[in-house]
Amino acid sequence: MSEMQAVATLAGGCFWCLEAVFERLRGVESVMPGYTGGQAEHPDYESVCGGKTGHAEAVEIHYDPAQIGYDELLAIFFSIHDPTTLNRQGNDIGTQYRSAIFWHDERQHTTAQAMIDELNTAGVWHAPIVTELQRAGRFYPAEPYHRHYFAQHPEQGYCQFVIAPKVEKFSQVFRDKLR
Repeated sequence: MSEMQAVATLAGGCFWCLEAVFERLRGVESVMPGYTGGQAEHPDYESVCGGKTGHAEAVEIHYDPAQIGYDELLAIFFSIHDPTTLNRQGNDIGTQYRSAIFWHDERQHTTAQAMIDELNTAGVWHAPIVTELQRAGRFYPAEPYHRHYFAQHPEQGYCQFVIAPKVEKFSQVFRDKLR
């Protein structure tokens, strides 16, 4: 990571969905799908999906804060998943699909908590936000076949019916943030 980069680690359901959105943003240098927030050493997709490791599917975003702010990344994060459902996003159910912000410093923690408080006060969602805030721990990159999954498999059913509509909606709402 260069001196001009910062890192954000977010979990909000399937990491394929998050990666497909965040890699389209101007100022985002890289997006790595992976696993974090659990107790097992060196988790893999099968063990995480089994719900036994405590890890969440997440993305580690390296970005240039001069081009896009952490608060902007969080605003996008909260717009592309349902942060009010505990351990669930659509048909993806389990703690591995939880909504979580893994903060790297106190500024990120304060920013995330303030945004959650603001969204709850504004009544943006039908229920309170259950996104957990947790200090970032070790991040384990996912297996190579998960990287750029949506771009490499647009014909796959999950990509067509879950990811594509999410990317389309994001692209319309955040048009001014696209590369």
